[in-house]
Amino acid sequence: MTKFLSSSRAAVLGALALALTASGGAMAQDGRDPAYAAARASGQVGEQKDGYLGVIGSPSAEVRAMVRDINNRRRAIYTEKAAGKSTIEEYAFATACRLISQTQPGEKYQATDGSWKTRGPGAPDRDARCP
Repeated sequence: MTKFLSSSRAAVLGALALALTASGGAMAQDGRDPAYAAARASGQVGEQKDGYLGVIGSPSAEVRAMVRDINNRRRAIYTEKAAGKSTIEEYAFATACRLISQTQPGEKYQATDGSWKTRGPGAPDRDARCP
C-alpha cells in the first residue's frame, strides 16, 4: 500500500511539474474572450478543482456553451500534454492548482470541499497536494 501511495504521489507531482511548466494554450485564449471575461467577472463561471471551468447558478445557454467549448479545448490540451507522462486527470488537477492560484480577488473558484468561493485578497483555498 505504501509503495502504491508513493508511486501515485510521484505521478501527481510529475503532473504538477508538467502543468506548471507547460504553455497555457486554451487557458491563455480563455482570457482574451470578452464573453469569458464578463462571465468570470460576474461570477457566472469559476475554476473547478479538477482543472475545468464550472458554471455557477443558472447562466444563459450562451455561457453554458462557452464553458463547454473551453472545457473541450482544455481536455484536448490535457490529453496531449499528459500522453505517456501522467493521466489526463493528474495533469488536469495540476493545472487546476495553477489556475486557482491565478484567480483574482472577486473571481469564483471551487474550494477543496467542493463549495464555490469568491477569492478575497489572500491566497485561495487549494488542495494540500498543490505546490
